[in-house]
Amino acid sequence: MPATATITRPAPNSADVGLVGLAVMGANLALNMADHGFKVAVYNRTVSVTERFIKDNPPSVLGPGGALIPAAELKDFVASVKRPRRIVILVKAGPGTDAVIDSLVPLLERGDCVIDGGNAEWTDTVRREKALAERGLLFVGSGVSGGEAGARYGPSLMPGGTREAWELIKPVWTEIAAKVDPATGRQYLDAAPGRPVSAPGAVPCTAYIGPGGSGHYVKMVHNGIEYGDMQLICEAYHFLRDVLALDMGAIAGIFAEWNRGDLDSFLVEITADILRQKDPVTGRPFVDVVLDAAGQKGTGKWTINSALDLGVPAPTMAEAVFARNISAQKDERVAASRVLHGPKVGGHSHSTGSGEYNWVEAVRDALYCSKICSYAQGFALMQAAGRANEWGLKLGEIASIFRGGCIIRARFLQKITEAYARRADLPNLLLDDYFARTIDKAQQHWRGVVARAAVQGVPVPAFASALSYYDSYRSARLPANLLQAQRDYFGSHTYERVDQPRGRFFHLDWLDPNRPQHDA
Repeated sequence: MPATATITRPAPNSADVGLVGLAVMGANLALNMADHGFKVAVYNRTVSVTERFIKDNPPSVLGPGGALIPAAELKDFVASVKRPRRIVILVKAGPGTDAVIDSLVPLLERGDCVIDGGNAEWTDTVRREKALAERGLLFVGSGVSGGEAGARYGPSLMPGGTREAWELIKPVWTEIAAKVDPATGRQYLDAAPGRPVSAPGAVPCTAYIGPGGSGHYVKMVHNGIEYGDMQLICEAYHFLRDVLALDMGAIAGIFAEWNRGDLDSFLVEITADILRQKDPVTGRPFVDVVLDAAGQKGTGKWTINSALDLGVPAPTMAEAVFARNISAQKDERVAASRVLHGPKVGGHSHSTGSGEYNWVEAVRDALYCSKICSYAQGFALMQAAGRANEWGLKLGEIASIFRGGCIIRARFLQKITEAYARRADLPNLLLDDYFARTIDKAQQHWRGVVARAAVQGVPVPAFASALSYYDSYRSARLPANLLQAQRDYFGSHTYERVDQPRGRFFHLDWLDPNRPQHDA
């Protein structure tokens, strides 16, 4: 395609970094880089998109020293980036990413680096890195979290690849990432167009994750944790509304109050804003006109599939995925509601047998305890994947880069960062003193909320699964002894004995169970 009248051929070696894909995330990341003084070559397959982007963002809105350098042709775009080239791809994950890589590769030279910032499946990243390495090219699969605002003013960035590739992109990634206070973990939020965060001593929300697909794997688990967070918040809202019969204004105020305490987080903050919002068409609460059928892009499912493959229990994140699945069955649920009936419960009071609760406080505690368990599952999954793939993941560092920029950013992540600072090999967050004490103090409220929800027929699958996870993890003995006996009975699958060393397996002859047992 020839250069257009409004996009002239850029000068060779005039850009510090290149970016392909000017949809919402790509456009905002390009502006972020320009605000930090980088000269950014930009390219989009549809030239009119590039033209509009340049017209809407003249040099006067960019940071000092920064520039946007458009190209209408891919070969001119590549030639405009200084070697070794750093070229970021932000296009739809899957075949679209492969197509862009395939078109770039013939134009690149040994030592150039391609950075995939899309929501790629981590196994695709492994495949792509291997293919590019065979051509002498570097490849980084980097999680980019924070949505439109994060990309523009500071995302959380999770790069995976070789150390050589990380050192090449590090100057860019550390500049454009979100910045947090090292002592409190709170994000600096004073960035504006052309004026990035300026806070001496601030810590960037990025770090080298590890080799191969580790960056995209960590981003995948981040999204699984995000699914859990969102579902837990929805269950708290559901309980406040349908069990406690509070109006929308009161519920919005409760979430705003929670956001000033331990539950301080991006998702709790926006929940308060959403619940205050009125529908501009009807004047009703906005959430009342939103259909209760949730969508998803697949990263939650990938997380659960990986947990199953690795044998790591992740029930709360799984329930969050299943909750979206059942919400999507809207028509079927409406039909079922006419046939299936819940409990007949009078009034809105409920006693647990130990006096009346402050039920709003109880829901807050249930939300916080469930959140601890959900994150414990996510970090245990990353720990297992790191070992299985020899990635050498540093969980404390991962928690630290989640503190700002990303969707799950929260005050709570400072506690996780500190937990792994105390003990880098912590097998589960529940074993950290802070989290153990917190749940011990709040669990009665948590149990009360789950029990009352069951009595009144209000579904809280994530609250309940988190509680069951906690009770299972703290149990020295579970009924799997019976399960193993069943497996040996019908399939001769063998079992281990409590009075023998682990790793010795036995089988009982069920046709004559009185015969002596023997090693399998």
